[in-house]
Amino acid sequence: MPIHPLWLLLILVAVLLLFGPSRLPELGSAAGKAMRESRKATPDLTNDVTAAAKPAEPQPPAESTAKGSSSEAKPSN
Repeated sequence: MPIHPLWLLLILVAVLLLFGPSRLPELGSAAGKAMRESRKATPDLTNDVTAAAKPAEPQPPAESTAKGSSSEAKPSN
């Protein structure tokens, strides 16, 4: 559904009446900063979600460092 230009004009007039002309630059700046931060955070969030959705790769079995030794403990006398 396309946004009608009259709706945009109506919204602009309502914002102007609510906040006044002196606060409009401040509101625009805050909106720009919020958009910039969301653009910066989007790739990180996408990577996190993608990594969480991947199935875990099976780990190869750990090799023992002492080859040829038995796994049973020898009793001490």
